[in-house]
Amino acid sequence: MKELYLLFMSAASLGFVHTILGPDHYLPFIVLSKARHWSSTKTMWITFISGVGHVGSSILIGMFGIALGISLNKLEYFETFRGELVGWMLFAFGILYTIYGLYKYIKSSHHFHLPRFLVPKKIRDLQHLPTEDQKVDNTKLTPWILFLIFVFGPCEVLIPMLIFPAYKNSTFGMITVALIFGIATVSTMMLAVYIGHKGTSLIKFKKHEKYLHLFAGILILISGSGILFLGW
Repeated sequence: MKELYLLFMSAASLGFVHTILGPDHYLPFIVLSKARHWSSTKTMWITFISGVGHVGSSILIGMFGIALGISLNKLEYFETFRGELVGWMLFAFGILYTIYGLYKYIKSSHHFHLPRFLVPKKIRDLQHLPTEDQKVDNTKLTPWILFLIFVFGPCEVLIPMLIFPAYKNSTFGMITVALIFGIATVSTMMLAVYIGHKGTSLIKFKKHEKYLHLFAGILILISGSGILFLGW
């Protein structure tokens, strides 16, 4: 039983460490929440659902693999493949969002302003309305893209931890390890995103609003590059 307790402690520790050391687990949510004007509640829900999908996919793969008698080497190889796949997905998403951000920047940089006294009153009143970039984002595509990316993203450290309780024929041990690791991972993701979201809300970007989408795209691109080329 001592071995299981140590495994439970390891699951909690590794869940926290592997998340906090991987900026791709929280950076995309922080920058997109700022660029797309997500509320704190929306940001945390998107992070939570994506985190559950991220951990849940590895749990299912690990448990099904163990139940079918697939060797650890094959399971780890499959998780490595998934890691490379999600790196390319995040990299591609970063490129596309950077292009989108560049388009938004160019579009916002071609406004022509007449002197205020020459502008009719009705038009002056319209100028005080929120611009397209300042409106709260109500689209559902971006959250779904993030969710799919995280579902494909593996938790490489989880499956080896499931092998020991499986070897001991301890279903309780397997479920507990998976739950502890999942709670630690998702909680750390949400904590990091919450701190980042609240931190960026204190910074006034009003004069640099037109750069936000471009900045978000570049940071997501950096996250994807980190997975592919730096092994984040």
